[in-house]
Amino acid sequence: MRKNYILDANVLIHDPQSIFQFADNTVIIPVAVIREIDRFKKERTDRGYNARNVVRLLDSLRGERSLAYGVDLGNGGKLIVYCEPDRALDPGNDHADIEILRVARAIQNAEREIPVIIVTKDMNLRIRADAAGLRAEDYESDRIQLSELYTGQIEHEVAPERLEEFRKKGSLAIPERELSPNEYVLLRAANGAPGSALARADVDTQHLVRLHEAKDTLWGVRPLNKEQYFAIDALLDDTVKLVTLMGKAGTGKTLLALAAAMELTVRRKRYRGVLVARPIFPLGRDLGYLPGDISQKLDPWMKPIDDTIEFLLDAGGPIKGQHDCSALRRVGLLEVQPLTYIRGRSISNRIVVIDEAQNLTPLEVKTVITRMGRAAKTVVTGDPYQIDNPYVDANSNGFTFLVNRFRSQAVASHIELRKGERSPLAELAANLL
Repeated sequence: MRKNYILDANVLIHDPQSIFQFADNTVIIPVAVIREIDRFKKERTDRGYNARNVVRLLDSLRGERSLAYGVDLGNGGKLIVYCEPDRALDPGNDHADIEILRVARAIQNAEREIPVIIVTKDMNLRIRADAAGLRAEDYESDRIQLSELYTGQIEHEVAPERLEEFRKKGSLAIPERELSPNEYVLLRAANGAPGSALARADVDTQHLVRLHEAKDTLWGVRPLNKEQYFAIDALLDDTVKLVTLMGKAGTGKTLLALAAAMELTVRRKRYRGVLVARPIFPLGRDLGYLPGDISQKLDPWMKPIDDTIEFLLDAGGPIKGQHDCSALRRVGLLEVQPLTYIRGRSISNRIVVIDEAQNLTPLEVKTVITRMGRAAKTVVTGDPYQIDNPYVDANSNGFTFLVNRFRSQAVASHIELRKGERSPLAELAANLL
């Protein structure tokens, strides 16, 4: 049955292409939503960038036919910008949420046989719609259930003699089960026999292979559990261009990413420098709220990165005689910036660490990853249980979207870090609070 979907502004800004995701149904955008998008389009933020994309897209569709009468979307669906004639010149003082509810009620009364569904990422609007007897849903085209998210690792039992063969040769034919490229395997001896080994799936050769290891430590950092061994293997593998590290606070995501970045840049000289970027949340994306020049504005947001770098400098030794982050920036080895400024760049011959990626939308993640040029390696860290962005959740954020889409790609590797190693207290806090 054909349906009428009424879109909120937050859905369009979350995904400007969302109008094409409703199959052969009718997509309706109230004019109040257009007014709300218009307020955002001048912002120099990701929200402003997406708002401008929405405006351009709607204007290009307008050239085919009046949006008031409906424009075919090419997939059997139709787009309508809904504006009643007597409200065309309304300055729009009503709140957009109220207008969406009013429009939904009007369409429901006019077309009683066709279901009307409000699509919004605003939980309060969904509650208000339900209370008003209207149907409302979240935008789910990019949702991945966190409970079903790829973990990047499995356990597998093998005969003791096969385990010994792997230890001697460093290679073993992949068992008869489907594995993703670069999936990690804990091999255990079967029948209760002692012994285990860590391996990685090489789907090109159809073998499990031995992990890469740091010769001594990874810039003063030693792995403390099997997941950290897996992470170090992916970080040191030249063929893996995208590494995603997922885990709760204290599991070592950012520490391992930055330790590997310094190891590969300074000691192994595979990259020219390290770029660290993170989204700015939760007190607002506009750096103008803070005093000082750009470096002073960034300092409070990037302090967690500085803390980790300084810990590594203490653990692994200074770099070119430099003992602090500001000195590394001056010599060009380290660049730290908000993701707001990464759009438009082409980044080559660097290792790029994207921290706190759970606060990004799928479109923002796409924007970041498509900035990577040749000879660049990208490490993306995230904790879907700690989200500050009000327009994404554990199932719809850009980090989980990225993990899911790149699962089958040989250039990517994903590891879920499960055990907190910061301190016993931090681990208890992560589990109990």
